[in-house]
Amino acid sequence: MKKKGNVQYDSPERLNIIVNGSKVIGDLITDSNLRIDGEVLGNVSSASKVVIGQTGVVKGNLTCAEGDIEGSVEGTLIIDGLLTLRAKSNIEGEITTSKFKVEEGAQFSGSCKMNNFTTVSEPVLDKSEEDLVY
Repeated sequence: MKKKGNVQYDSPERLNIIVNGSKVIGDLITDSNLRIDGEVLGNVSSASKVVIGQTGVVKGNLTCAEGDIEGSVEGTLIIDGLLTLRAKSNIEGEITTSKFKVEEGAQFSGSCKMNNFTTVSEPVLDKSEEDLVY
């Protein structure tokens, strides 16, 4: 769990919830976990996990440590860790993440960039290996 002092930001007691039927107009910023079952018209930023339920809608950019999406997002997603797209999710936009899990039935229209890759360097050859003839 992430800690700042004695506060654990991803503990269940520190869960923010936007319930079904609620609408937030504007940017939403939090250090703790967030569940969206309503609608957010603006950017969402969390230092922890964001869950977008089946009825949840985000029309704006999503930036978080982990994402679990069952609803819909229109915008750019920047996820530091694992992004999970559930079977009924609908994503329109660009995704940048280090881990990506997609269930059958998920809809995604846009581009995806994986940021966890490392480049493979040329092997260093021994001087003796360069002169070998096979």
